[in-house]
Amino acid sequence: MEACNQRNAATSFHIQLLSKIIDLNQYPLIKLIIENNISHEEYNVLMEMVQGLNETYESQKEEGFLDFTSLLIHFAGMLNQKLNPDETIMALKKEGCFPLLMDEFSKILDENDKKYRRR
Repeated sequence: MEACNQRNAATSFHIQLLSKIIDLNQYPLIKLIIENNISHEEYNVLMEMVQGLNETYESQKEEGFLDFTSLLIHFAGMLNQKLNPDETIMALKKEGCFPLLMDEFSKILDENDKKYRRR
């Protein structure tokens, strides 16, 4: 047990050192993953979910769909509790992951934000 604690402490220290030499603002998704203590398995689940949503988006776009709000709702509903949907979308977008889908999600969020601010 002691060896495991020492390994965890060393790993934590190494991450702290790396974060000082790397501008994590250039890697917002990685920063979000680290800050929210997302495990490797949770990260894989996130990326598989977004990959599936991206495939659905591309298919629906090809079929002529115009409203992708249901995909955004699915994303938010299936997202790990540790992550904020808006922050995650922005981080994915800034890192260039699934750019068309993240642009669509951002557009929906912006439209809803404008719509409800006016009231």
